[in-house]
Amino acid sequence: MTMWAFRLLVALLFLLAPVHARAGQRTKEYPVTGMIVSIAPAAKTFTASIQAIPNFMAAMTMPFEVRQASELQGLTPGTVVSFTLVVEPNTSYATRIAVVPYSNTEQDPFSANRLKLLSDIAAGKQGRPAEMVAVGGPVPDFSLVDQKRRPTSLSQFRGKVVVANFIYTTCALPNFCLRLANNFGVLQKRFAAQMGKDLVLLTITFDPTHDTPEVMAQYASQWSANADTWRFLTGPATDVERACRLFGVHAFATEGLMDHSLHTAIIGRDGRLVANIEGNQFTATQLGDVVAATLTALPK
Repeated sequence: MTMWAFRLLVALLFLLAPVHARAGQRTKEYPVTGMIVSIAPAAKTFTASIQAIPNFMAAMTMPFEVRQASELQGLTPGTVVSFTLVVEPNTSYATRIAVVPYSNTEQDPFSANRLKLLSDIAAGKQGRPAEMVAVGGPVPDFSLVDQKRRPTSLSQFRGKVVVANFIYTTCALPNFCLRLANNFGVLQKRFAAQMGKDLVLLTITFDPTHDTPEVMAQYASQWSANADTWRFLTGPATDVERACRLFGVHAFATEGLMDHSLHTAIIGRDGRLVANIEGNQFTATQLGDVVAATLTALPK
């Protein structure tokens, strides 16, 4: 939806509201949750794929204005945010924008704390782990093996949009690895015409000891994955670890299970990191909206 169309919608909603309601309250505020699709600081706007706003509008992707460009600082595509939508008779704007934190793994909070500690140790310092690529930075090449035992390097997909997520096949919880894989299943259908030509999906295991190419092939069959356009990657532990660390993914075994972080990365046609989405607090539709924006983005 364009900004002009949204303004028209706002005006119509106020016109259709009961007279006594319009007379009693000219300004309304709505809590909104969504995923950032793109940002335009110069225009003081951002586009987000939002969840439905009860009694106001359905889930959709649309632009929002802010009063100050400084309110957009720190936001990147893929960031899950909450904000307040202020709707007045002739205008609307977003305010009180906050990043929705994600601090959960498959285990309890103590395991999450251990994971953070190990991440800090692996990084050698507090802050972003060593080798982790910042949004906007070039993603170094890495090479693994796909479900057909074919050597697969990130560099071979240059000129295409690459979306990568990280799982292990024995994860049984529906809202963790299975959700990330299912998100890709939705992308595969939504972008069927672009798959292979403009878009490639990579699902990378962080349990290469168990997840052999044969195991990954069986896992891939659950989503009828096209092996040429949605590759399930494994390989030597050192190579897998390096690929994971590029995106801030950390995992370790505990009590027979795996504690791990959740990341979905979007890499642009130029090989730069567009988004590194942490957690699972987003829908496949929202992820797809960021992918769609990346597919249509003009080269910088």
